[in-house]
Amino acid sequence: MTDAPATPPLRDVRVLEVGSFFAGPFCGTQLADLGADVIKVEHPVEGDHGRHFGPFLEGESSHFVRLNRNKRSLAIDLKSDDGRTVFRRLAGAVDIVIENLRPGSMRELSLDYHTVLARENPRLIYIAVSGWGQDGPLSAQPGQDIMAQARSGLMSITGLPDGDPVKVGVPICDLTCALYATIAALAALRSRDGTGRGQFIDVSLFESAVALSIWEAGLFFATGQIPRALGSAHQNAAPYQAIRSADGSFTVGAVTQRNWIALCEALGRTMLVDDARFIDEGMRIRNRAALIAIIEAVTRTRPTREWLGVLETAGVPCAPIQNYREVYNDPHLIAREYFWDADHPTIGPVRQLGSPMRFSETPVRRGKAGPRLGEDTAAVLAEFGFTDAETGDLLQRGVVRGLPPQKAVP
Repeated sequence: MTDAPATPPLRDVRVLEVGSFFAGPFCGTQLADLGADVIKVEHPVEGDHGRHFGPFLEGESSHFVRLNRNKRSLAIDLKSDDGRTVFRRLAGAVDIVIENLRPGSMRELSLDYHTVLARENPRLIYIAVSGWGQDGPLSAQPGQDIMAQARSGLMSITGLPDGDPVKVGVPICDLTCALYATIAALAALRSRDGTGRGQFIDVSLFESAVALSIWEAGLFFATGQIPRALGSAHQNAAPYQAIRSADGSFTVGAVTQRNWIALCEALGRTMLVDDARFIDEGMRIRNRAALIAIIEAVTRTRPTREWLGVLETAGVPCAPIQNYREVYNDPHLIAREYFWDADHPTIGPVRQLGSPMRFSETPVRRGKAGPRLGEDTAAVLAEFGFTDAETGDLLQRGVVRGLPPQKAVP
């Protein structure tokens, strides 16, 4: 064990994020958590669209100050010639640019990677996040999370059998795309270590969502069978789903033979072990409806808490189905100090979700809440070599927007 300094792993990486709520900014947040200096480039009047989603705390979006933690805000008008000049000057000295604008938007601004930015900064890594990708017949179409969920097949397997189409509760395509973009950024940094060259990265919500269909691809390409919605049940395992109790439901995942036997013993139904209908995994899947009916005839006699105690003691994988009040007060998460408070100059402490990445030597950053619009404009320009006179002129002409320093709320 070495005495390495407790600093995040990307502490020497600088990022420009031209992102709008959600996928681009979530990628930027991952890099910021890992220590990168993420400069959020925003419209000087409207800012990121995410700033306009309530609820609001002291005029600030509760979502925004959590989604955009650990970043700095540079408010700049990219539709002005001088604003684009400022951006190119910054892009010439950073490591990564992230954008999730409509494909072609940066080219229309004369800020695209191939003809402008890469020539000025060959080491630049440029990440273009979009709904459908930078080319192909859908590229010009609006691409929101629900549309990607629909076209990717996710909505066809989510919800109850023969029920209405249902999307995943969280914006899973946005989030997954952002995580793939983060992985790509880290891989490109690693590649640049050897070649000295940056590169262009095209990541879409659509393809990110399709990439999640591992079980579904295994079924379809092997048999031609079209996967369908099964509620909480698993395509290729049983019992692996929500089970009803006397006062609600809980989940069980008895997919190995050992766990299956332990479940039968815990339920007092050892005869099921030798029942021909459930003799192996394949038969349990084939006879899933009968199996769950037998299990629930037992589990409905006692409340969830009691069954969880019985099953945990027996070594059967199980868990309660929690609402978010329970999640945000979960004793396990609290014991692992997952949640933390970030300072905000007008709101005060802002409760944050933790990063799931835990490093033994280079911990993720727990800095500040999402910035006010233009909060860091002057400081960022100074760091990139702009004089006070240059910055003052840009501010006066509305090319950039800044805010005066403000004391933090005690």
